[in-house]
Amino acid sequence: MKLNDIPKEELELMGYDDIAALVLQESGKKMKLIDIFKKVCSVLELPESVVEEQLMDFFEQMSINKKFILLENGYWDLQTRHKPDIVIEDEEDDEEELIEDEEEIEDIPEEEEEDIFYDKDDETEDVDDDDLADLMVIDAEDDANL
Repeated sequence: MKLNDIPKEELELMGYDDIAALVLQESGKKMKLIDIFKKVCSVLELPESVVEEQLMDFFEQMSINKKFILLENGYWDLQTRHKPDIVIEDEEDDEEELIEDEEEIEDIPEEEEEDIFYDKDDETEDVDDDDLADLMVIDAEDDANL
């Protein structure tokens, strides 16, 4: 569908991103963001001031919408025209890296390992045996007889 074939009333109901998709589709090439938005504003017969005022909002719409892709040097295009780069990692490489990581962990001397359960800043004083002299241990059987 061409932009010129769509009635202005219908265009006004469309979002900027929908019109931008039509602009890119009709042009058949990648475009700079400012050029896309100027064309959108031109189609909607909006004043030039709208381009300056709402360009950042338009950028946000384009960034969020999965129909579009940002290319090198600030060019935008339709996602459907570009194949994603798929990187397949070799599982053997992952296993070798894991083994190397485990060996590095084993190489750490025990004295360097930190005791995570010991609080160096613990300010509690050690309890002397004299402090416990007055305490008495009572078995559950003895407790019943008291």
